[in-house]
Amino acid sequence: MINHKEQYSIWPADRPNPPGWRDAGREGLKPECLAYIKEVWTDMRPLSLRRQMGCRTGRMNR
Repeated sequence: MINHKEQYSIWPADRPNPPGWRDAGREGLKPECLAYIKEVWTDMRPLSLRRQMGCRTGRMNR
């Protein structure tokens, strides 16, 4: 799952997502989910911080 800060977590597929979280598009065994998160979550900074730092350098990060 992923939140509005683009932070990832794992969560049981048979339980409703907590408020502020949505499906990240992957389901599987815990090791598979953790491997997916490791692959896609390469910048641990929250989205707001990445945007703020991008503005300071003249770049706008996603």
